[in-house]
Amino acid sequence: MPATYDKIAIASGTGSAGDITFTSIPGTYTDLVLVANIFTTVNANETLRLNSDSGGNYSTTAIYGTGTSALSSRGSNNNAMVFQSEVFSTSTVSALTVFHLMNYANTNTNKTVISRSSQANRAVEAHVNLWRNTAAITSITIAGATFTTDAKFTLYGIKAA
Repeated sequence: MPATYDKIAIASGTGSAGDITFTSIPGTYTDLVLVANIFTTVNANETLRLNSDSGGNYSTTAIYGTGTSALSSRGSNNNAMVFQSEVFSTSTVSALTVFHLMNYANTNTNKTVISRSSQANRAVEAHVNLWRNTAAITSITIAGATFTTDAKFTLYGIKAA
């Protein structure tokens, strides 16, 4: 990663049902980047929650492409951010997703998260998510699947230039 990135935390899947959670995220960076190399045991809609908020405070706009077809979707008042659709992640093929959490510590704005996912020989997708909350992001939870031990999650903070 570039010199402006600080590695904050690393997590791995356990092979059994359970969420991946990053807590006590310091508010000292301009933005956050979460890199997720996802392996799951079943097809599932993977989701992301901020600060344990499970209320209907999330909106998602998505585009998908498989090389032969394309589609888009939109959801409002969701209880989490959907970042990967159920057909793109299996235990034999990883899905790489990169999240950009912009202006995450600013307490005057709602939070925007852009994610891009790809899986070799299957599909690509991009999501723009909005969390309608002005709180600083102090925890991130990734849920919706049983992550194998090959699943790796790395959280970076971007330093001010």
